[in-house]
Amino acid sequence: MELWYTEEWTENVRFSIKVDKHLFSDKSEFQRVDVFESKEFGKFLTLDGLMMVNYKDEFIYHDMIVHVPMATNVNIKNVLVIGGGDGGTVRELTRYPQIENIDMVEIDKMVVDVSREFIDICACKLDDERVSLYYEDGVAFVKNSKDKTYDLIIVDSTDPIGPGEGLFSLDFYNDCYRILTDEGILVNQNESPYFDFNAKEMKRANSKISDIFEIARVYQAHIPTYPSGHWLFGFASKKLDPLKDQNIEEWEKLNLITKYYNSDIHKGAFMLPQYVKDMLND
Repeated sequence: MELWYTEEWTENVRFSIKVDKHLFSDKSEFQRVDVFESKEFGKFLTLDGLMMVNYKDEFIYHDMIVHVPMATNVNIKNVLVIGGGDGGTVRELTRYPQIENIDMVEIDKMVVDVSREFIDICACKLDDERVSLYYEDGVAFVKNSKDKTYDLIIVDSTDPIGPGEGLFSLDFYNDCYRILTDEGILVNQNESPYFDFNAKEMKRANSKISDIFEIARVYQAHIPTYPSGHWLFGFASKKLDPLKDQNIEEWEKLNLITKYYNSDIHKGAFMLPQYVKDMLND
């Protein structure tokens, strides 16, 4: 008997992966957590049945959510990661020697524990001495943080349903602005422009961020296992523009080996298809 993992991208579109083993399944206080093993994508983690991370394409998402802001401001020292319980975002951040502190706030401890056990490709740097883990609500954590604490905030959240809903609110973005330094950067996963549900949330998030931050841009990556494969990120800052202020020379001096990100794709990622531009300007 064949076992298939199937995610419903819309009422009319489904995405399936043939599964070799179902390695873990449990329900936390917040959501259902599952880990599967497959030939094509290796091990993968799902939350409430939605793909979060897999061994084959996780590098695309984590490269783009981390290296784009880091190559814009190579002097970032204090970082806040909201969500990201699999650890992939933290892994990429720890590759920068100039970063002194990384606070990761994940509401669901089970996600972290399961990732440590099964998704070690991502969770391998969660014990770095610069990393502090907080198992609490990211919205409340940001609200209770002091002004101008962080140089970079990365919102590595699930979709705006369930535990991730508050991370797409106007109040949350206002608090992010307040706790960022004057040259601080906010990066968030910004859904997909392709299917109606994702596109609606993408437009809402971008509209709110654009009303708060002096600089707000959207960039893209191609991630095969996320709905439509076309995924967007938001970049917001008080002063720094990711194109005008891209510090190619200093970033390349770090000699980081990446699999997706490079200095050319940094520029190219902000060159959006016309239909996406039209949606963002609507």
